[in-house]
Amino acid sequence: MKINIDKNSGFCWGVVRTIDMAEDELKNNSQLYCLGEIIHNPSEIKRLESLGLKTITRNDFPSIPNSRVLIRAHGEPPETYELAKKYNITLIDATCPVVTKVQERIRNYDKMGYQIVIYGKQNHAEVIGLLGQMKGTGIVIGSFEEVDKVDVSKNTVLFSQTTMDKNMFYKIRDELKRRVKELIVDSFETQAVQFITKDTICGQVSGRDVKLREFAKQNDVVLFVAGKSSSNGKVLYNICKEVNSNTYFIEDETEIDFKWFINAKTVGISGATSTPQWLMEKVKNKIEEEFKECVSI
Repeated sequence: MKINIDKNSGFCWGVVRTIDMAEDELKNNSQLYCLGEIIHNPSEIKRLESLGLKTITRNDFPSIPNSRVLIRAHGEPPETYELAKKYNITLIDATCPVVTKVQERIRNYDKMGYQIVIYGKQNHAEVIGLLGQMKGTGIVIGSFEEVDKVDVSKNTVLFSQTTMDKNMFYKIRDELKRRVKELIVDSFETQAVQFITKDTICGQVSGRDVKLREFAKQNDVVLFVAGKSSSNGKVLYNICKEVNSNTYFIEDETEIDFKWFINAKTVGISGATSTPQWLMEKVKNKIEEEFKECVSI
């Protein structure tokens, strides 16, 4: 049996940047607070906690004045920065530059009076940060069925949470294009209803689609390693599952069922953009230990 780790899987550069910033800070300080889970991966969170990282919420700000707090890659709404100033908290801003750009574009279109529509998960940290750029007045749609929430009479801009499924984004975009279009009433009175789309899905998530499908096809069994709360983990796992029905979602090596590998000649291990390389290696080692005599490295 041959075990392969997907060379295109693991941390995206935004997560690498966030982890690096946290580790650099912890080298000089025994403790660092993080506003929300630094990434959606319990194993990596536990590793960083052993170095001194502590997860908090904004409600904890009054009890930790004058401290240092990391803003994770998902970003935060403006009120978080205002609250930090109130309690003299130093923010180490690790917001992913891709997310920062989306926030900036949303602010600009909001100032121009556009209706902002975000394809994403209502309570996801990134979406909360995006909604905060316009005081929460945007519309969040998480599925094709929720397109009806959009006021088609208004000038509209469609954005996306960076880790959502690209194909569904395009389906929603096309449906809104069909409903929201320019209408010329007469030569003296014009009602221009303009629809603009901004494909703000992270390229490191959407760009993995084709390669991930190829990887899933090449292996008899695929183990997809990710935190259960990882948004892009769910998207990427479903891509694997579409191609290979013998795909299994696990958070770590303790969830492996060795019955999955009966008659398997190749096993593929892949992960989300929040899955550390060391964890996928740990999964591989666990399988190798179980099948010492029949594993080809």
